Amino acid sequence: MQGESITITLENLRGKRVYIESYGCTYNHADTRRLAAILEGLGCRLTGPDDADAVIVNTCTVIGATERKMLRRLATLADRDLYVTGCMPVVQEDLIRSVCTPQIIHPDEIHERACGVGTRHAGAVGVVQVASGCVGKCSYCITRLARGRLKSAPLEEILDAVRDLAASGACEIQLTGQDVAAWGLDRGESLPDLLQAIAEVPGRFAVRLGMMHPASVLGILEPLVEAYESEKIFRFLHLPVQSGSDSVLQRMQRGYRATDVIRIVDAFRDRYPDMIISSDFITGFPGETDEEFGQTLELLQRAAFVKVNITRYSRRPGTPAAALKDLPERVRKVRSRALLIEADRIYDRYNEHWIGRETPVVATEKNAPGSTVCRNPCYLNVVVNEDLPFGLSGRAVITESRRHYVIGEWIGNGVGQNV
Repeated sequence: MQGESITITLENLRGKRVYIESYGCTYNHADTRRLAAILEGLGCRLTGPDDADAVIVNTCTVIGATERKMLRRLATLADRDLYVTGCMPVVQEDLIRSVCTPQIIHPDEIHERACGVGTRHAGAVGVVQVASGCVGKCSYCITRLARGRLKSAPLEEILDAVRDLAASGACEIQLTGQDVAAWGLDRGESLPDLLQAIAEVPGRFAVRLGMMHPASVLGILEPLVEAYESEKIFRFLHLPVQSGSDSVLQRMQRGYRATDVIRIVDAFRDRYPDMIISSDFITGFPGETDEEFGQTLELLQRAAFVKVNITRYSRRPGTPAAALKDLPERVRKVRSRALLIEADRIYDRYNEHWIGRETPVVATEKNAPGSTVCRNPCYLNVVVNEDLPFGLSGRAVITESRRHYVIGEWIGNGVGQNV
């Protein structure tokens, strides 16, 4: 059995000094932390690359550029005692073995051997993996081939993780999965049910919801909007729409139309005007015309997404879209830049409307000495130029915009604020 062979692989690491490199999404990095806990239970010591007896690379292969980066890195480690996990060995093991001969750790084995679904980041941030896989059938996506169909974690298991993280001092708890909005569909439950239960967990924390497929959101839209009323939910929505053209969305097999995206955005913004809604776009999908790209640009402008991840389409092996003819790279690049210029304009406009305003914040991370990263209830990235203890909640006046964050002046402790 595959699981048995992988268990033996993990046992081969017992007592070794191990270095782990991690790439990709929040879910993948949470897998790395769970793997680290398993290794510690096997008597391993986590160390740097130079002192390690064995090296583990947790891979990502979401786009072609990432795949090439992974292969280059694996090639440089080919002479080490090398182990590979993550999405890549599930769908591209032969490609990996073209540059090195590692031992494989299947991601499912990490989940089977790990205790619970919650992990702790640095600072005051915790992560809960609420589900793996998805219910979609996107024609370009290799991740769904790697992670498989939706498998939701049980509600009580998630609540236990939230309780443990809150008790350990986490004031930001991130719920992550390939499609968080699909949680519970395989269990006869729904995400609003989960959020209502989390809101009843005692403690001073707020939840940041991860990526949500628009087609999944449509089925729970009204109760989901209502769930965001809780102070324990950051008013932040990551809604990857990929295109604003109905014809492109159909070729992508996304399962919704551009008007559906606007309906979702308006439902949240009507209720929560300052809410941050971020998105992802793919430029240069096979067959995308100038008119279809123009519709994408129009959707970005109409929805006013704050923070946008833009990628140029890249063919992924084993996907239906891989059989389609690629557009020239120069076309993909020009369209990507055009979207980025508009996205930055929207980002600047959103941040500027905060200048001079006072907002509650909580200290969550540190990126540089003498400053602290804080979040407000809309998950605005507020940098305060003071060393604040993690979890401290208070208030700040926003003084400057730096596009990807704002500067805030700390003005004192908050009272009765979760975030």
